[in-house]
Amino acid sequence: MNIIAVIPARYAATRFPAKLMQMLGDKTVIRHTYDNTVATGLFSNVLVATDSDIIYNEIISHGGKAVMSGKEHESGSDRIAEAVADLDVDVIVNVQGDEPFMKKQALANLASAFNDKNVAVASLMHKISDDKQLQNPNIVKLVTDKNGFALLFSRSCIPYNRNGETNVNYWRHIGVYAYRKTALLQFIQWPMSALENIEKLEQLRYLENGVRIKMIETDSSGIGIDTPEDLENARVFLRS
Repeated sequence: MNIIAVIPARYAATRFPAKLMQMLGDKTVIRHTYDNTVATGLFSNVLVATDSDIIYNEIISHGGKAVMSGKEHESGSDRIAEAVADLDVDVIVNVQGDEPFMKKQALANLASAFNDKNVAVASLMHKISDDKQLQNPNIVKLVTDKNGFALLFSRSCIPYNRNGETNVNYWRHIGVYAYRKTALLQFIQWPMSALENIEKLEQLRYLENGVRIKMIETDSSGIGIDTPEDLENARVFLRS
């Protein structure tokens, strides 16, 4: 299979504008993400797909590969679909621009899910051990079936522990996706679904249209940068 990575990079993030251009050590966040993804050696190509001249020039000027989006997009998947429409690829891994320290093994396990021809879309999950995360709507939770396919994603705590059982496993969704090109191009033809609109979670569009998402467990939740506080935590992590 020809597997590539595409990093969707939006400049005007809602919660933390220009976060991808913030300095993290001696490089910007987006360059850390790009360089880290290239360094895994897992992909035949790595591209940044962006709506920003600033981000585009940041990558190109340091020898990387980037493409400019030709139009506005509702989601990272829409932006990636435009970037790969004319490329001869089988599987695309969507590495979030604000995840500068994604581990190679997690990405390798995600890509290997497509050795099963029945898998069209896959993503990562991490076991939650902190009760505070269960109540945080910025941390997306999920439940799976017995074969590891997602049944539902939600910003709420799922499943609801009605009887107070102590052996409930809760899972956090790590927003790194991989899709067969055919599944991705199909996704952008569908209108925003009802649950997707309510939760503001694009992956629900797949579920509502009958496409299963294979979930791959990872031992690390990574360090996503959504707020200035997250950026400071990432700087501490980098120094250590």
